Amino acid sequence: MPYKNRRSSYSTFILIFVALKIVLNLFAISHFGFHRDELLHLVLGDHLDWGYKEVPPFIALLAKITLSVFGDSVFAARIFSTIASAFIIWLTGQITAEIGGRRFAITLACLALILAPAFAASGYLFQPVVFDQLWWVVTVWLFVRYLNTATVKYLYWLGVAVGFGMLTKYTMAFFTVSLIIGILISRERKLLFNRHVLFSAIIAVLIFLPNIIWQFMHHLPVIHHMKELRETQLDYVKPMDFVMQQILVNGPSLVIWLTGFISLLFSFRLRRFRFLAIAYILIFLFLLQMNGKNYYLFGAYPMLFAAGGFAFEQLLKRNAYALRTAVIILFVAPNLLLLPLVLPILSLNSTLASFRFVQKNMPFLNFLTTWEDHKQHPLTQDYADMLGWDEMAKKVSDTYHSLTPEQQKNTQIYADNYGLAGAIHHYRHKYNLPEVISLNSSFQLWAADDLNAKYIIYVDDDDNVERRIGPLVESYRETGRILNPLAREHNSRVYLITNPSPKLNEVYRKELALKRLR
Repeated sequence: MPYKNRRSSYSTFILIFVALKIVLNLFAISHFGFHRDELLHLVLGDHLDWGYKEVPPFIALLAKITLSVFGDSVFAARIFSTIASAFIIWLTGQITAEIGGRRFAITLACLALILAPAFAASGYLFQPVVFDQLWWVVTVWLFVRYLNTATVKYLYWLGVAVGFGMLTKYTMAFFTVSLIIGILISRERKLLFNRHVLFSAIIAVLIFLPNIIWQFMHHLPVIHHMKELRETQLDYVKPMDFVMQQILVNGPSLVIWLTGFISLLFSFRLRRFRFLAIAYILIFLFLLQMNGKNYYLFGAYPMLFAAGGFAFEQLLKRNAYALRTAVIILFVAPNLLLLPLVLPILSLNSTLASFRFVQKNMPFLNFLTTWEDHKQHPLTQDYADMLGWDEMAKKVSDTYHSLTPEQQKNTQIYADNYGLAGAIHHYRHKYNLPEVISLNSSFQLWAADDLNAKYIIYVDDDDNVERRIGPLVESYRETGRILNPLAREHNSRVYLITNPSPKLNEVYRKELALKRLR
C-alpha cells in the first residue's frame, strides 16, 4: 500500500502506553534515594562546561535546569528521565506505525518495551543512559520517516539529533556509523547520495564541536577515561557474558525483538528497513569486540520491538483475538514478575523478599545481583548504590559541627570517590557544610589547589586509609561510618584529621597536577 494512503497516525492510541510508562515511573522514582551516578551528574549542573572527564555536557545542562526549576529532591532529579522514557515509548509506537504496524503491533511493541527489565531499570535514573537511548530512537525514527517520505527536512533534524546525541554520550557516534553502513549495504543507499546528507553531517559536527574543542584543551580526557574504564571494569566483561546478557535483559520479550530482528533481515514486507537489522549486527559486534557493558546496546532494541510487533501482527489474523492475547501473556506479562527487581516500585523490605525468592528459585537471574566484584549480593548494584548517602552526609555534618566556629573556618572536607563527594555536595546546604574537595572523576576539574587546612574531614571507603594517612598527619580519629549493610558504601568511614604535615599537601598537589594532564 502506498505510504500516502496508509492511516497516517495512531498518536492518540500510543499515548495510552506513554501514560502507562509515566505512571510506573511515578510509583518508583521517590523510593530509596539518590543513585551514586545521579549525585555526580547533579554536581555537574553547578559547574557548567562543554565537557567533563566521563561524560559530554548535555546531562549537566539538564541538571542545572532540574536544580533551578524543580528543586533538589530525588523526585525532582528524575523528572527529565521519566520524560525521556515516555518519549522513547512514543517514538517506538511511531516507528511501528511507520513500518506498517497497526494497533496490535503498537500494543505489543510498546508493552514489551515498557515491561522489559532493561528499559525499566534504565529509564528512571538521572543518568546519560536513558537520554542516549532517546537519541538513538529519535535517529531511527527520522531515518525511517525520511525513507518513507523522501522529505529532506528529516535529514536536517537527523543532524540535530546526532549532534545532541554526541553531546549526551559518545556511543551515539558508533550507532550513527552503523546505521549509515547499514543503509549503504541495503538497496535504499540511493537516498543518501545527495547534498542534504552532507549538510546534515555539518550540522551534527557544529553542534558537537564545542565538546571536541574542550577535549583538546583538556588533553583528551575521554581517552584516559576509556582506558581506565577498560582496565577497571570492561576487561572483566567476557564476550559470552555480554551475549548472554543481551539474551536475558529483556526477559521473555526476547521472543518479540528477536522475531523483529529476523523479520527485518528476511521479510519481504520489511525489506526497505533491512538496514536496521544490519545496524544492530554492526553495533553488537563492535561492543562485543570492545567488551562493552550490556546497557550500551539498549538503545538499539526499540526498533527491533517495533519490527517484532509488526511481524506478530502479520502472523496473527485480526480476528485471532485469543492468539493475540496469548502472545501478550506469554512474552510480555511475565516481565511484571521481574519488575520489582529492576524498578523500585515496592518498599525496601518487599524488594529484598523478591530478591530472596528469585535467588532461591530462579538462579539463572543471579546476574542481576552480581556486582562488579563478581560476588552475589542481596540487591542489585544499582539499588545498593541508592542507599547510605544521607547517612554519610549527616555524619560528616556532625563531625564538622562538633568543631568551634574558629576551627570550622580552617577546615576542609575531602572525599575519596565521586559518590561520597557528590552526596556531601548535594546535602551541603541542608547541613551548612563547606564545598567538598575530591580528585575522583570530574571533581578534579574544580578541585582546590591545596589541601592545607588545619582540620580536614576525610571520607574514604578504603580499609587501609589509616596506613596511608597516618604518617602524614599529627593525629586522626574516626568519627563515623556508613552502617547500612545494604549500601554499597557500607563501612565507608569519616575521619577528623588534625594538623596535617606539608607532605600531605605535596602528595595532593602532585596527584592533582597529574590528573589535570589526563
